Amino acid sequence: MSIQDFGLYSAAAAGLFAFLSVTVLILTWLERKALARIQMRMGPMRVGFHGVLQPIADAIKLVVKEDILPTSADRRVYWLAPLAVFVPSIMLWVTIPVGQDLVLRNLELGLFYITAISVLSVMGLVMAGWGSANKYAFIGGLRAAGQLVSYEIPFIMAILGVAMMSQSLDLTVIVADQSTIANILIQPLGFFIFLLAGLAELGRTPFDIHHAESEVVGGPFVEYSGAHWAVFFLAEYINTFTIAALTVLLFFGGWGWPDMPFDGVAHSALSAVWFLAKTYAVILLMFWFRGTYPRLRIDQLMAFGWQGLVPLSFLNIVITGVANFYGWHWLALTGMSVGVLAITFYVINRQPGTSAERMTVSVIRAGDLRSAPPTGGEGQQSAEPVPSAPRPDRGF
Repeated sequence: MSIQDFGLYSAAAAGLFAFLSVTVLILTWLERKALARIQMRMGPMRVGFHGVLQPIADAIKLVVKEDILPTSADRRVYWLAPLAVFVPSIMLWVTIPVGQDLVLRNLELGLFYITAISVLSVMGLVMAGWGSANKYAFIGGLRAAGQLVSYEIPFIMAILGVAMMSQSLDLTVIVADQSTIANILIQPLGFFIFLLAGLAELGRTPFDIHHAESEVVGGPFVEYSGAHWAVFFLAEYINTFTIAALTVLLFFGGWGWPDMPFDGVAHSALSAVWFLAKTYAVILLMFWFRGTYPRLRIDQLMAFGWQGLVPLSFLNIVITGVANFYGWHWLALTGMSVGVLAITFYVINRQPGTSAERMTVSVIRAGDLRSAPPTGGEGQQSAEPVPSAPRPDRGF
């Protein structure tokens, strides 16, 4: 590589980092405003017009805040953990295009590269819990590892289903293959799996159990403060933007659907604007999820992954392979995907609770029946009605 090429790639990497940093500032403001709108509040209003400078004020506060190191912490592991989470989130954007010919380095095995790099952040979360020398942080790290490993399977399988349709792992080829019809119309089941597994990979509500402050006081980040905590925060929002961008590229036609009647520089600029508009629409959907659904319990979280999304992801691969092998029209795959989704929603809606909950309710009811005095017969006082056991929360 020549010095000129090295300088060009360095400038592109610096520009990418600046773009992602500004994106994080926008996302923090947008999320607070969106959640405030859902909860009938105003959100940030004091710093700048409608609070647009609030993210900058928060960033300055985090940078100048005291950075505390626990006495018993493993220094090297403690300091390297934020980098182990942050660096993979940046590396993913090496091959993610944001428009026509707007990509740092297009790879023919781009999807393979993305799936390989995305799993590295698990190591950083475990390192954060272990290096903090805090039992609650360690529990949070183990929960994070269990959750991310569990939901990595349906996440990758949903990506594989799209690759089977396009017969390529190149993101630009996948976008070009959706020039006439987007994959969301062909594989709604794959979109459902990818979006939910992506939210679980991000650890966002309702899948934020590994840093649930109501259970493990902040998860693996509980001992971090100041700039090092900000690095975790930065990586989370970059990954949120990444999942939204991949959703647009894989299922909504990226920048190329519908086709635009422009060429050259104008096409590249408008394609980037169109791509970002779709991406922010998906991000607003994620924020809507956070403002609507409550946090899952750990047993519900793991059951939904292993008993729900994992079987559905394999079923999605099977019906996609059958449709491709026999050369069926894309409407056949759409019909099968919609049918599977309808059955899934019906089963979830009819599910009375987990097996542990059902067993608990059965024991309570059996105890009430044994302790209830006999009723009926003349001269006997009627017993007070035994209150029925509360109906368990719905869960998969």
